[in-house]
Amino acid sequence: MPAKRSLGQNFLNGSHYPKRIVASLAPRAGETIIEIGPGQGALTELLLESGAQVCAIELDRELIRPLTERFAHHANFHLIAADALEVNFGEIIAPAATARVVANLPYNVATPILQRLIAQRGCLTELTLMFQREVGERIAARPGGKEYGYLSVLCQFYCQPEKLFDVPPGAFRPVPKVVSSVLRLRVREQPQVVVGDERFFLAIVSALFTQRRKTILNNLKAIRAARQWKDDAQIVDALMTAGIDPHRRAETLTVPEIACLSEALYLATEK
Repeated sequence: MPAKRSLGQNFLNGSHYPKRIVASLAPRAGETIIEIGPGQGALTELLLESGAQVCAIELDRELIRPLTERFAHHANFHLIAADALEVNFGEIIAPAATARVVANLPYNVATPILQRLIAQRGCLTELTLMFQREVGERIAARPGGKEYGYLSVLCQFYCQPEKLFDVPPGAFRPVPKVVSSVLRLRVREQPQVVVGDERFFLAIVSALFTQRRKTILNNLKAIRAARQWKDDAQIVDALMTAGIDPHRRAETLTVPEIACLSEALYLATEK
């Protein structure tokens, strides 16, 4: 069946990289694995051979029948015709309490799916995901580089990202114009740094990276009214409390530094 450009489909071709992805996951017999976008089943077949319970989520209705027919003889195969952006992962894996995730994500929705997985991380322990290489670099980026931004902080706050390997364009059909990367994200039992209000923390992260060329102070000034801070001096006081130079740029801040700043700004909001 031809890939659909509208769904961002690029099917894995051949056996080398599917085997390498599943080997890096090392599925165990009886454990629950969520596969997002099984496509033509390149990863699915290997996952089922391991004896894992596979919950496959497929959006393309035209792939439901061939996938059902191909894997009908596997009692541990469960196919869900749904959009991964709308699925409640805790419900689909029941009665299992937790699961790991593996996916060759469509480039056009990879980041939103990752954000939804993180939002529902309570039932997930590990994510082995394939992204466009540039997105993978942003996820794993360290402070100080142009790749480091909101996505880096979000992922590193809740997970421990690790790049595993690249996958060349020739491993897919149709052949994309970009290189892909497989990453493993181990979900932390607790966020990297404890903050009083995680939503407030993420709102501050978003504000800090809104205008990358601006200083931290200038980016925070832009949201002063929305956060009901009295004046710029209140923002400067929070930066001083956190031990952060107002003239630095967000890309230089570590996750703990941002957390410290968030706490100081939260207190300023409450005053």
